[in-house]
This record gives sequence, C-alpha cells and structure tokens, in this order.
Amino acid sequence: MQKRRSLEFMLLGFVVALASPIAVSYAEEPGAMVDGAGFTLYGTESIKGFDAGKVERDPICDQSKRPRISKVEPDEAKPGDRVVITGENFGTKECFHAVTFSAASNKPVDFKFMSDSAIEATVPDAKAGMSFVIIVAGGGSAQSKPVLIKSK
Repeated sequence: MQKRRSLEFMLLGFVVALASPIAVSYAEEPGAMVDGAGFTLYGTESIKGFDAGKVERDPICDQSKRPRISKVEPDEAKPGDRVVITGENFGTKECFHAVTFSAASNKPVDFKFMSDSAIEATVPDAKAGMSFVIIVAGGGSAQSKPVLIKSK
C-alpha cells in the first residue's frame, strides 16, 4: 500500500513537471529578459561605450621597472628651496604621480618632471630635521636616504 502511494506521488510529480511551462531566456533575442537582471537587453549600450581615441591616449606605464632614488641634491634644504631628485625608472611624465617628504607627508609638493631619471621638487613647509623623499611612479614607489630640512 505504501509503495503504491509512493508511486502515485512520484507519477503525479512527473505529470506536473511535464505540464508546467519551462522558462527559457534567450539573451540574443531583441528585448529578451535576462534572468536576475530585471530588464531587457534590447538597445542597451555597453557601459559608457567604447572610445578608441581614449584608449589610444591612455599612457602605457611599465610596472615591471621599480623606481630607485640614487640621491637628492642638495641634501640640506629649507622649506621653499628646490631640490633635484635623481635615480632611475621614474617612467614618463604621464606615469609619474607624486613626490612627498616624510616630515610633511600631508602637504602637497610642487614638482617638475624632468626625465626618467630626474625630478625637481620644492621642499614643503615642514619641521626642521631629517626627512625622507618619497616618489610614486608607474612602477611603484621609492624612498631616498634621509635629507636635512633646515629651519626657515
């Protein structure tokens, strides 16, 4: 009796499953619903489109070449003085990001990109004492040996 009832329920489930409509989504069909998206794909533009000109203008930064600072001249300076940071793998002007001094890390530093191996920077207003110069380029960051920031 129990086997028969079990067989009846299984047969009933099979019939219900066959009779139920099967939901199929065809994303290629114009105006088709995409499961879980809640909207159709008809006439949908890709996110912000494609701009070949922008891709051509974007700089290609070599991330495999880590920058290295060899020296900062002069190695003693007052706030407002200009120093020249020399080294290697600073990258291109478009890929060079920032110069900071550890004694004034929250203050922006004016700098001029000169080449892949030289940057000119203005010492920010900072407390007198030793400071590191830090650069950030496309290949990463680099820190100099300590430089002395003199009082104004």
